[in-house]
Amino acid sequence: MTRPLTPANKTLERSNWTWQDGLLILAIISLILAIVRTASHFSETFHTNLTISTDISALPGYTAQTLVRMGLAYFLSLVFTLIYAYAAYRSRLAALILIPLLDILQSIPVLSFLPGVVLALIALFPGQRIGVELASILLIFTGMTWNMTFSFYQSLRSIPQELKEAARIYRLNLWQRFWTLELPAGAIGLVWNSVMSFAGGWFFLIAIESFTLGNQDFRLPGLGSFLGTAANKEDYKALFWGLAVLIGVIIAIDFLVWRPLIAWAEKFKLEMVEAQNTPQSWVLDIVRRSPTLRVCSERFVRPLQTAIDYGLIRAFPMQPLPVDRKGDVNIPKVLNWVFICGFSLIVLWGTWEAVLLIRTLGWADWQQVIRGAVFTALRVISALVLSLLWTVPVGVAIGRNPRLAQVLQPIVQIAASVPATALFPVLLLWLTRIAGGLNIASVALMMLGTMWYILFNVIAGAQSIPSDLMEAAWVYKLSRWQRWQTLILPGIFPYLITGIITAVGGAWNASIVSEYVTFQGHVMSTSGLGATISQATAKGNFALLLAATTVMSLLVVLTNRLVWRPLYRIAQEKYQLLL
Repeated sequence: MTRPLTPANKTLERSNWTWQDGLLILAIISLILAIVRTASHFSETFHTNLTISTDISALPGYTAQTLVRMGLAYFLSLVFTLIYAYAAYRSRLAALILIPLLDILQSIPVLSFLPGVVLALIALFPGQRIGVELASILLIFTGMTWNMTFSFYQSLRSIPQELKEAARIYRLNLWQRFWTLELPAGAIGLVWNSVMSFAGGWFFLIAIESFTLGNQDFRLPGLGSFLGTAANKEDYKALFWGLAVLIGVIIAIDFLVWRPLIAWAEKFKLEMVEAQNTPQSWVLDIVRRSPTLRVCSERFVRPLQTAIDYGLIRAFPMQPLPVDRKGDVNIPKVLNWVFICGFSLIVLWGTWEAVLLIRTLGWADWQQVIRGAVFTALRVISALVLSLLWTVPVGVAIGRNPRLAQVLQPIVQIAASVPATALFPVLLLWLTRIAGGLNIASVALMMLGTMWYILFNVIAGAQSIPSDLMEAAWVYKLSRWQRWQTLILPGIFPYLITGIITAVGGAWNASIVSEYVTFQGHVMSTSGLGATISQATAKGNFALLLAATTVMSLLVVLTNRLVWRPLYRIAQEKYQLLL
């Protein structure tokens, strides 16, 4: 029998929550102070002969600096995603340019334009560390943002027509449609792809923080450079402690950030009946039940949000927006032409500069590029097929079983976030002793860097399937194969294609670090486009670097346009959720 809650018990309960509130506030203040203190290092003088210590005592400072870079890069990725995907969704003419351009941008290997970005920013900030820091943040951003943008755009295009019609009937303006319909529609996919984006940022961290160009050294103190230095020195003790710290950071971020966001985003799931099991988060429960945070929300956050809402409503008057037959808003033609003219000017200038540089190459260079493209394409296809064989069933299992997700999600996130480039030296010790050597190792590294894009998109797609449809499948006693054929595969298909598009681009990116490896003081390489890019970067051959990067980008774009984009349109038209 449960005892009634006495006044003493109420006091005890209130005091418990006050203690937790105090701990939460202290944690926030400590985090802000740590960020400010760490960011102050970014304004220091840049030292070209910087020595990265592998002493364990250096790990806390290195980790803090890396986290600041990752946090700033993720913030830029989120802002870019919301603006870019929304502009492509709102304007049909802009979509004809922005979506193919997104294919090109996500296909350009991060490490191929790393030299140009670093040199340009160093020229802007001569002798200062801030230039190299901005370059590292920008390049981590390019490794994070593409799958988030594709996912949010896909979610916007998949909004049921009935909801668009309801927004039109209720005369919602641009801001109201975004805040009440479009942003919630993409919340689940955006959160899960944010998890993957942060994991993707770790993948290139070692290369970005340990970058060298010819005889020039642009290393930055951080967790990535610590792991890279430990691997090069074969200091396995330092490598072990570095990976232990990295895994600890990933677990902490998962517990404090991603689990609460995943549980919070569950409320945006479109379903007619309440789900039996939903993701839970102890941190989110504390935030929701905290009296202190509730008072702050009621007195400060909500009034500020209301003021912003009213300001935006006045900026966009309450009148029906011009829509097409599908209920999408059309942007005025003047803005479309301004966009096209500006974009065309940039493209023409860039093309002219590229032609002047590439014309210095000879026939032997082009033979090397074409031969490398064939070998790398075969490795990319192998990595994609092997990834699909396990990510689809595992992703559906995690997405449809919240209890299983509570256990496996942190494990999967840890596995996805551990930089494969840090484990690659250990992997090479075994793979170089068997037939195939680096050819097999490069495919394995491609899988380690790309299969997670597919997995996290499949998880988001499985989670977005309404629970009432799953209940109906059970009521009608559909067999397992019938459920997969008629409900699960159609439900995850748009997300699966989104994951594949990003994964293929990531596989081409991973070829740069998997086909050309410096190991135990020796250079190991195999024929491939990634190896050509790495060799050109090491020698400072910018013409060959541009040619190899251009061919790689064209291959990714053509594959997307001829294969994945038609499948993407089928996903939007045939497998869109209807109410």
